[in-house]
Amino acid sequence: MSRFGETFTTPKPILGMLHLSGDGPAAKCAQAEEEARIMAGEGVDGLVVENYFGDADDVERVLERLCTLNLGARIGVNVLRDDARAFALAARFPVSFIQVDSVAGHLPPESDVSFAADLAARRAGVPALLLGGVRFKYQPVLSGRSEEDDVRLGAARCDGLVVTSDATGQPTDMEKVARFRAATGGTVPLLIGAGLTEANAVEQLAHADGAVVGSWFKHDHKDTGLVEAGHVARLMRVVRTARSAA
Repeated sequence: MSRFGETFTTPKPILGMLHLSGDGPAAKCAQAEEEARIMAGEGVDGLVVENYFGDADDVERVLERLCTLNLGARIGVNVLRDDARAFALAARFPVSFIQVDSVAGHLPPESDVSFAADLAARRAGVPALLLGGVRFKYQPVLSGRSEEDDVRLGAARCDGLVVTSDATGQPTDMEKVARFRAATGGTVPLLIGAGLTEANAVEQLAHADGAVVGSWFKHDHKDTGLVEAGHVARLMRVVRTARSAA
């Protein structure tokens, strides 16, 4: 069994994003806890604490709170624009996984060498899984390599690849998922990183090994909204159908 399968024992795990919106540190913590309880209560398998609206210090405060609650969902971290801080937090708190938006393809060759060495050293220092993006939304493509080569390189650097199209909320291209699967030979789990909905979850999870969900859980299906229990419950019902079909 892969490290991913050992961590997420339920097939097709769903990881819910905590974007850390709110007016000030205390409000961000309170909202993150409320949204975490909603998602975990509806069966979401993992919670990604991300500084989408907050900062790295907010991530630390929320981790400190969530890691004491025993919600039943795995806790993960994604510190945007500061991978080093993400690994440092993973060393301090009992998080199960780290998400990094790009592990290959986003740097020119001369910069990629030191990036790869730093990533490997940090990864060796923590037990958490590393879930990484290749040709991820909003990330530049500067490697000079083919997509296939970038995917293979990225797969060698992490425990699972997160696949997106071009923007938040945009459905992930299934042809792209198929290309990533072919490039890796099926040796690395692939997670849908954007655009999973009740309407497409069965189809998308037939081709992927899990998903990261943010906007669709919000009351207005936009990243700026608040997580709504009904949206989480309805999507998770469809996910259970997809798991049964698999």
